[in-house]
Amino acid sequence: MTKSNIRRFMIALAIWSFPATSYAQAIVGEAKVVDGDSFSIGNVELRLFGVDAPELRQECSGDGGPVECGKMARDVLEGLIEAQTLSCFPRDTDAYGRTVAVCRVSGVDLGEALVEAGWAIALQRFSSEYIGAEAHARAAKRGMWQWQFQLPEEYRASSLVADQQAKATRTSRSAARRGSQQQASNGNCLIKGNHSRKGEWIYHLPGMPYYEVTRPEAWFCSEAEAIAAGYRRAIVR
Repeated sequence: MTKSNIRRFMIALAIWSFPATSYAQAIVGEAKVVDGDSFSIGNVELRLFGVDAPELRQECSGDGGPVECGKMARDVLEGLIEAQTLSCFPRDTDAYGRTVAVCRVSGVDLGEALVEAGWAIALQRFSSEYIGAEAHARAAKRGMWQWQFQLPEEYRASSLVADQQAKATRTSRSAARRGSQQQASNGNCLIKGNHSRKGEWIYHLPGMPYYEVTRPEAWFCSEAEAIAAGYRRAIVR
């Protein structure tokens, strides 16, 4: 579907009467899209109220394999906006300091348009405004609903856990390296264990040809300790 077709489709879904007086003063301007439900107008960062689009790196599961639905949702939002002026009416501020707002362009409620097209879900705990739009998209298998996908908030939670685990692993490895370096600096364990490009585990003794340039994966206090760990002595020619 082309960008012009997307816009025509969304305009057909618009609700033209909008009680602007119910909201704070509007933020008006051209937007720079970040992902499927957030963007900036000038130096103001905004997130659409009542909806949740897939994260930019998030993928859906299709019959042919992973589908980059996060990037697709962003592209749909860009197609809706496309250098037009937005009018955004603040509702709240989120945990990241972004202004949460109902935003319209050419008479179209962007949140409703994205949900109706299947590129965002309705956040029912914050609003009931887009529940009907989500039901229509789900029934018609539009957008993300044609595939299997993880709810965006679940994806964020699982990504956070994965990031924390990776950080813990990096911290543990750094501590191990510092401990090994401390042992070496104390003159206790000077034998360097290294993994070669061929996958061989080799240890180097002080004074050997490549000892100074070898970056150790492990330090040993004796050759017996290195051999017990699965390393062999470097061959000196």
